[in-house]
Amino acid sequence: MKTRILFLFNHDAAHQAAHIAGIAGQLVLQAPHIQVVIATGVEAIRNAVAAMVPPEAHQAIEWRSLEIPNNVKRRLTSINKVAPVLRLARLRYNLDLFAGVDVVVSTERTCLRVRRQLRDAAPRFVYVPHGSGDRNVAYHPHLAEFDLMLLSGQKLVDEMVRHRIVPAAKCRIIGYPKFDTVPNAGWRRFFDNDRPVFLYNPHFDPFLSSWYKVGIEILEYFSQNPQYNLIFAPHVMLFRKKFHFSLEYKIGKIRPDIPNKYLAASNIIVDVDGQNLFDMSYTRSAHVYIGDVSSQVYEFLHRRGACFFLDAARQTKVGARLPYEFWENGDVCQTIRSLTSLLPEWRERAESYRPTQDRLFGYTMDHNPQLSSVERASMALASYAEMPCKVRRPEPTYDVRSQQFSMT
Repeated sequence: MKTRILFLFNHDAAHQAAHIAGIAGQLVLQAPHIQVVIATGVEAIRNAVAAMVPPEAHQAIEWRSLEIPNNVKRRLTSINKVAPVLRLARLRYNLDLFAGVDVVVSTERTCLRVRRQLRDAAPRFVYVPHGSGDRNVAYHPHLAEFDLMLLSGQKLVDEMVRHRIVPAAKCRIIGYPKFDTVPNAGWRRFFDNDRPVFLYNPHFDPFLSSWYKVGIEILEYFSQNPQYNLIFAPHVMLFRKKFHFSLEYKIGKIRPDIPNKYLAASNIIVDVDGQNLFDMSYTRSAHVYIGDVSSQVYEFLHRRGACFFLDAARQTKVGARLPYEFWENGDVCQTIRSLTSLLPEWRERAESYRPTQDRLFGYTMDHNPQLSSVERASMALASYAEMPCKVRRPEPTYDVRSQQFSMT
């Protein structure tokens, strides 16, 4: 019987898909003795994943939908606007699928609920982060429940060890799969002029995001300065909800809407849910990055450039170490005035930070000129899948109504 490796895409938006879709496709081509299973929660995600998987791999993949009863879906849809209850329901109603595979590959930790529910019947779990940032949530204690981690660079290995999440022996450095997965991810012209393009990319966290405090002021600055172009491309989850609550900081806020005057500005592009948010079109096409705590800054730094970070929570202290290492890639500002005073010097700021950006990018995003990241990841998975399990996994069947297993 073939070893079965399931790639889990259990999210309502497609921003995490490119981090493992290419690995799944490469594993099909590289290890035909392994049965690749792709499980998706919504049709839009399935279509996005299919577009990133090589056409020659499609037929060999077992495509599965994470179905939940319609009455449950209707009951949870409104609650899902505040909390990810549909994601959790998809896991609970598909335990039989997870029990029937040997390895689950995921970009986030909610899948670990499956491990806790299946116990000895659970497969092994492999973690591929959907980004390479430095926030506390990137090193959450629950990540210790993963059996293996496929990480972009030495920085993430060092941090996993420093936070006592996992030992280095449970980590494999593979590079950044998204760079090898997204097709035609290069520079694009979004404006019909040659003025510099600034990208504003705020996070959705209500405590850390700059959008709640100064976001509209940033839009106003660019509307008053047409010598610059602006792409407002926030984290896709920012405008998926009107109210955001941070479990990490125990704070909730209502997300401000975008005034119509900025939607009509000729030098401003506003995109809160388009495909370009996921395929690095904006990060690859901007000259300047303005953000706060999103790890997308490293996708921008693939080609280097000026970075400005807004410390909305005022975490930086004079003489103290910056709270996030990626803030070392540019200037950190606590007010809109300090930011806008620096923006005209973006070329000089880019040059002054270039050595630091080179160092941190290399530390965060490992590059092997002989092998792509998806090749490295598929090799690591194929090797890991052949390792014996610590516990022999029974073959269970699961009854959804009774929510009980029977072992055969």
